Amino acid sequence: MDPDRALELVKHGATLLFLDVPQYTLIGVDIQMFSVGPAFKGIKMIPPGIHFVFYSSSSRDGKEFSPITGFFVDAGPSQAIVRKWDHQEERLTKVSEEEEERYAQAIRNLEFDRYLGPYNLSQYATWKQLSNYITKDIVEKIEPVGGEITVIYESSILKGGPKTSMEKALDEQLKTSKFKVTSIEQSTGQRCYYTSIPRIIKRKGMSGQELTSMNLDKTQLLESILSKEYGGSEELLLGELQFSFVAFLMGQSLEAFMQWKSLVSLLLGCTDAPFRTRSHLFTKFVKVIYQQLKYGLQRDSSNPEVGAPALLDDSWLSADSFLHLLCKDFFALVEEASVVDGDLLLWTRKLKELLQNSLGWEFQKKSALDGIYFEDDDEYAPVVEMLDESHEENMAA
Repeated sequence: MDPDRALELVKHGATLLFLDVPQYTLIGVDIQMFSVGPAFKGIKMIPPGIHFVFYSSSSRDGKEFSPITGFFVDAGPSQAIVRKWDHQEERLTKVSEEEEERYAQAIRNLEFDRYLGPYNLSQYATWKQLSNYITKDIVEKIEPVGGEITVIYESSILKGGPKTSMEKALDEQLKTSKFKVTSIEQSTGQRCYYTSIPRIIKRKGMSGQELTSMNLDKTQLLESILSKEYGGSEELLLGELQFSFVAFLMGQSLEAFMQWKSLVSLLLGCTDAPFRTRSHLFTKFVKVIYQQLKYGLQRDSSNPEVGAPALLDDSWLSADSFLHLLCKDFFALVEEASVVDGDLLLWTRKLKELLQNSLGWEFQKKSALDGIYFEDDDEYAPVVEMLDESHEENMAA
């Protein structure tokens, strides 16, 4: 890079200053991961905007790593975000405003410049594709008290036994981790404030037929959630979808995966909205999950994943997963529709091709019962309206 251009980015970009971090600790920002060396003190040249910072403390030999902790930051131009390592609790902590200003002045004077790793700007476009709907308001609405997102606060989610292979892997990590459980890790209530998405719609005063219809087509539920939880803003819903995916993939949060799954299931469970009331939302939604899965399913042999966030693999999204089953129905719905938005059709086909090429998934239904999942994810099976005895007698007659 031209020296003058580099100096301009150093001066006008944000800086993450990490002090006293032990060697071998893994520190990441967005989709980039750094292994701390003896001279490492942070990351410079960060474009202004929303970023996700995450880290994993290491054993002294650098071979074992603790569960990841992450937090979102809204970085302004030339801003210094300063954290110090707490050796007792093995975590990054905030400094006082006076300290932060003092360190910020030292950064502006380039006193820390040789200790700072540059933000890889060639990867910024990919990060923006994963986070373009995440805003400061979204972060403040969802983030937990204190801002830290980590699976070590989420063990209660696994009560009753883990069901999926991904949940089993995270549960095993918590059980076998050799890192001590500190007071902060024992804390409860450090959970994100995600929007509640009901799996099954139950409303008083509605007939069984009406309830069945609403559960088979979640358009009305989508409209209700958009109105009550997001003030009618489609972008806020997409922002939460991206927030949960980033916290899940980079932050390894099980709670975030559950929320991402709930939002994806809500949208893919709509049969009317994609064509009548929310065509633009669904085009944007399919673009979002296309970019998410495109990044998550990539394979890069030059970047070993030792201690780093794992990319999605077959054990996370198996052929009998909720996503495969819902996508099969959604793809057929869009491709067989008599009238469909051109962009929605284009991005639906791109998503279908991505899943076929990356995971070898097939989407052709083989029988009338194909697509019904009878195991752990039974909430995706059709809702059956139970008839009383009088109805049965009339049908028999």
